[in-house]
Amino acid sequence: MNIFDPVTVLVVALLALLLSGAFAPLEALGWWAGWYGDRADEEPPPREREPTIIQPPRSGIANRYVVFLSGIDSVSDEPVPRRQVRFLERLREEVPDAVVLQVFPYSVTNRALTGERVFARFWRWALRQKLGTRRIEKIAGMLINLRNTWQVLVSADHRYGPFYDRGSAALMVRQLRRAGYEDGSGLPVVLIGYSGGGQIAIGAAPFVREALGGPIWVLSLGGVLAADPGLLSAQHVVHVIGTGDGVQRMGALLFPGRWPLFPHSPWNRARKYGKLRTVVIGPCNHTGDDGYLDDAVHVADGRSYFEVTVDVMASLVDDPKAPPPVALPLGAAA
Repeated sequence: MNIFDPVTVLVVALLALLLSGAFAPLEALGWWAGWYGDRADEEPPPREREPTIIQPPRSGIANRYVVFLSGIDSVSDEPVPRRQVRFLERLREEVPDAVVLQVFPYSVTNRALTGERVFARFWRWALRQKLGTRRIEKIAGMLINLRNTWQVLVSADHRYGPFYDRGSAALMVRQLRRAGYEDGSGLPVVLIGYSGGGQIAIGAAPFVREALGGPIWVLSLGGVLAADPGLLSAQHVVHVIGTGDGVQRMGALLFPGRWPLFPHSPWNRARKYGKLRTVVIGPCNHTGDDGYLDDAVHVADGRSYFEVTVDVMASLVDDPKAPPPVALPLGAAA
């Protein structure tokens, strides 16, 4: 048998897809069972490293804390995609009185795929290929995206989601406290979720609010969102999308709770109560060329897609209720 036969490759790919889906909830369940990592109500390990990309406020007094949850193409809490790095740098400049930090949203233990894992060597290989220029780069990128997509689906699952989301929230809470957030201070915590990070931000919102006792705002940038109960726990949820983004529309198709047929779902109730709104910022695609973070394509007013995205997100961090400086008129909800 030729192992490179297209049918064989397809069968192997399907088996890998099914196996990765079957194993996807195990890390969250293992964390909850106490097999590894610390529980939400335990003190963080003494050697846990400091939060990534902390920006001290220029005035010396923070008026809010921002946590960025990266897209599904990330392998750790240090963002490899250069466009996301640049986005964070610009966002930090635009919100000088906020503390900005980042966590890796696709592991409840904050373990990088390339870190202390059984398959770490495989993920290190995939990352090297992804950063290369050969055709295999696309395949390696798909493997990383597939693995992280399953974690997003675990977060959206009504059976496993509460375990995963509580673990994600525990990670964020630890990092926020280490960054200087004081419980009960009332300072807003803004969770910015890009792509799959949007769903994880929504799922973690009620647990972060419970732990810190402060208001939680969620800004979804092209997020693939389910009708998660966390939508009702956040004080404000803004779903930022581009008209060319077909990926974020998958949430509206895959999760029945977003359909108008179910008016009592968390999604439709959040819209009814004014907690959730959708902002269309322009003709952006989801990622890559023509994506939200593309600096090469410009809109009619001369700004690039990247500049529009930064302007909109910085405006929403300041005030999630204010009309942001979009490139097109506000559109209807997705």
